[in-house]
Amino acid sequence: MLVAAHLTKSYGRVEALRGVSLELKAGEVAALLGPNGAGKTTLASLIAGLRRADRGAIRIDGVEIRTSADAARQRVGLAPQTLGVYPDATVEENLELFASLDGSDARKVRRRVSAALYPLGLEPLARRRVWTLSGGQKRAVHVAIAIASEPRLLILDEPTAGVDVETRARMIALVLELAERGVCILYSTHQLGEVETLNCRVLIMESGQLVADGTIGQLVRAHHVPRVLFRFAGPIPRLELDLPFQISEDELSVASADTGNVIQRVVRALGENSSRLVTVQIQTPRLESVYLSLVKPARNGGAS
Repeated sequence: MLVAAHLTKSYGRVEALRGVSLELKAGEVAALLGPNGAGKTTLASLIAGLRRADRGAIRIDGVEIRTSADAARQRVGLAPQTLGVYPDATVEENLELFASLDGSDARKVRRRVSAALYPLGLEPLARRRVWTLSGGQKRAVHVAIAIASEPRLLILDEPTAGVDVETRARMIALVLELAERGVCILYSTHQLGEVETLNCRVLIMESGQLVADGTIGQLVRAHHVPRVLFRFAGPIPRLELDLPFQISEDELSVASADTGNVIQRVVRALGENSSRLVTVQIQTPRLESVYLSLVKPARNGGAS
């Protein structure tokens, strides 16, 4: 559905993208992660046809964006970080406008509007003017606009910013439902918990480059191993242990992929002191630890 090859983009002396390549399939959800200034928004804007790459190529559903920009853009739905709604129009009028931009007839537009209102719980708000809504409700309308044209590729940039818990759950459910229907979704977020809920492919950007690409499980296995924590009542006994370990107050920790073997060897080494062992905990790495190991804080002058 999406093929991006060797994309570069600079703003003056700032290199926002440095040779980014990726491919996404129909029905695939890919979470795009990275610190501020990593290049996520620039990448999304190039794919959506809002900006032009300095070098590289983009194909959307087989359509080359450089030579057939209008045809490529018709296949894309975009909900950028900045809200794009008409505040004096009603929710329904906003959706009708964007659902009709491709020239669809009135019947198809009405069907599209209904389909966009329902999953985000916007039906009761359909006749209200957007300026009367809360910030979270406006964000939901903003996302509904992006899906109203029934895109083949959907780009969501921080779609849950400022929304309540119920709306956040609705958005996550909507993403999964659209993916089941074959929509390809690029989901840019800072909320790692949402990515774990989606359990999707993860793309991590840093300094204008993709530094990681894989499922959560693949990235965790590639960058971190589990750690076994042994806590004791009182000081940690002296151990003859042929394992690399760390000691902190009443806790001994061992990093190893073979956690069962570690537990057996530590208990055996404790001998009669095993009665002082209070708890054994296996600390499984999460996406956050992988992310923090791969990125560094944004620098002044970076591009978004």
